[in-house]
Amino acid sequence: MVHLVYCDNTGKKGEHVLDQILAGTKTMVVRGAAGRKIPHSRVFEGEHLYFMEKGTTTISTMATVKSVQNYVKLTEDEITKILEAHQTKLNLSDKQKVRWHKKCLCLVEFEQVQKIEPLEFEHQGNMDDWLIIEKIEDVLVGTSIPYNYEKSKF
Repeated sequence: MVHLVYCDNTGKKGEHVLDQILAGTKTMVVRGAAGRKIPHSRVFEGEHLYFMEKGTTTISTMATVKSVQNYVKLTEDEITKILEAHQTKLNLSDKQKVRWHKKCLCLVEFEQVQKIEPLEFEHQGNMDDWLIIEKIEDVLVGTSIPYNYEKSKF
């Protein structure tokens, strides 16, 4: 499987998250929720991540999953400790720390980041900020297929 990850357009010091990834100052992304939610337990070492900035239609960066940590039913203290322990890789702003302070967390570390020939993303109304798909062509203009959540179910 491959993963399409939407990135916020503001990170620490107003930098775009994608810029942080390309600069190597962010080598891990986090997703969290009150309960298990995609990509929790559904992303694995060796799979590819494709990144795009929210509000754009261009996929421009790719990386390989290095490691994944999934957590459930965390206490307030555990959440804080986990985010702090990985802050050098996550590079979260204070606002992002608040956003991702959730009981279920999925931390995805990546490597081999590379800028790729821009791919044109075909947005569909029902999409989340992390998509799990068979191949990247499934969400590109001209080759996309209707997105369903079959691959995203637990």
